[in-house]
Amino acid sequence: MSLFLDRHSGGERALLVHIKLAGERNQEDLSEFENLVKSAGCLTTKVILGSRVVPSPKWFVGSGKLAEICSFVRKYSANVVIFNHNLSATQERNLEGKLCCKVVDRTSLILDIFSQRARTHEGKLQVELAQLQHLSTKLIRGWTHLERQQGGIGTRGPGETQLEFDKRLIRNRVAKIKSRLVKVHKQREQNRQRRIRSGLPLVSLVGYTNVGKSQLFNQLTRADVYVKNQLFATLDPTMRKGYLANYGSVIFADTVGFLSNLPHRLIDAFRATLEEVCQASLLLHVADLTAKDVNLSVRRVNQILTDIGAQNIPTLMVYNKTDIVEALNPRVDRDSSGKPVSVYLSGLSGAGVEGLRSAVASRLRLNQV
Repeated sequence: MSLFLDRHSGGERALLVHIKLAGERNQEDLSEFENLVKSAGCLTTKVILGSRVVPSPKWFVGSGKLAEICSFVRKYSANVVIFNHNLSATQERNLEGKLCCKVVDRTSLILDIFSQRARTHEGKLQVELAQLQHLSTKLIRGWTHLERQQGGIGTRGPGETQLEFDKRLIRNRVAKIKSRLVKVHKQREQNRQRRIRSGLPLVSLVGYTNVGKSQLFNQLTRADVYVKNQLFATLDPTMRKGYLANYGSVIFADTVGFLSNLPHRLIDAFRATLEEVCQASLLLHVADLTAKDVNLSVRRVNQILTDIGAQNIPTLMVYNKTDIVEALNPRVDRDSSGKPVSVYLSGLSGAGVEGLRSAVASRLRLNQV
């Protein structure tokens, strides 16, 4: 049973707001934002751009931009306005009152996508935990009538009681989820210890979301993991045994895709899942050659690997989708000592996958030296 979780029903008409803030070093990517909205099942009717020195405490945007958003909400009959930024509870409540429609911020959008994608019991628990923790910071938006109370006698009425009741329900549910996750994590740890005792190395596929990790995983293991051209198609880690010529058996792990500025609540909720990355003998860092800025995506993934303590694990770069890029054939690049450092291939056609197998075997042999 889930409590208070806002979910997009799909097919909603969305108005997108993307504001450039002066002095903000890590600006959110607009195309990534549009893909997130599409992955959530919303139809983008209009993208509103703007710039500010700092966000307005009341609306996030200025009064002029707010009036522009209002006019487009009416013009396109938008059901929801989605900000490519994190909003405070006050900003969200004020915007909804002014726009007369639902307002969703970046974190809520990502949480909604995760709630749609989670398939295993553990994945669903992790997503619900992150949603509840996020929701607990925004409960006030459901109780705007409290603003009419002036303080003193009469302020401790049914509204406050209901708010505290909701908070207590969430606290109880969070505690119950955490208790269940402890049991799941213990089972995962037992499985991990069995794998370690087996002596088989773990090779984890990591990378930005929607770069083709699951497709490549299927090529390497002949598995049938769910593959779709959408963000976060894979949430739950999948492990399969594979065999490499000139090496032997290994275990491959397909993991959740990364994203720039992934909400900390999600990183914390999926920490046990991400531990599979930290326990790997070798990481296959998969990058999309067709991305607007491949190097930026690689740097963002490396930052997340650092955040979870996996920055020192041996890594082999894998550049995917050579079938789309003209004049680029599958190949394996090596350093001056002959060690494979990067592989170019197509996970869709399978061209270059055998080169990857050979490169992985070579790197694993080097790790044993």
